[in-house]
Amino acid sequence: MKRTEKEQLVSELKGKMDGATALYFTDFTGLNVKRMTELRRRLRKAGVQYVVIKNTLALRAVNESGLAGGTLKGPTGVVVSKDPAAAAKVLVDFAKENEQRPKVKGGLVDGETVNEADVKKLATLPTRDVAYGMLAGAMNGVLMVFALALDSRKQQLETE
Repeated sequence: MKRTEKEQLVSELKGKMDGATALYFTDFTGLNVKRMTELRRRLRKAGVQYVVIKNTLALRAVNESGLAGGTLKGPTGVVVSKDPAAAAKVLVDFAKENEQRPKVKGGLVDGETVNEADVKKLATLPTRDVAYGMLAGAMNGVLMVFALALDSRKQQLETE
């Protein structure tokens, strides 16, 4: 591969990382083309990008983005996401269905290094949209109780 092609790949990956809050490095060894296509489809549906690139180029893009990348060995796919929980959930669910493949090598979430166990924990969290819905529901409940308390106090004052 020529130097200009490598530089172009690095800049494309770096561009995809702009605004991303999560990068996960996976080992996709053992997945056939059909399963890789299914994984990419699920990730795309969740708003996540999946890039297969040489380790040296991936680390160069990560480092040029201002993040601290470690070392990578073997075939690596890079998951780039704005929602760490959504990407982790897709990876963990897919791995459960496919003999623990792809295997998560590690990654970065908000600039902090994470390992496979951390990614599994993130997968149990609700996605950003679901969390916002839960928060809105909780706030609605509090407001309802407050309104009922005000109404009760109003009736109490009227009868006195």
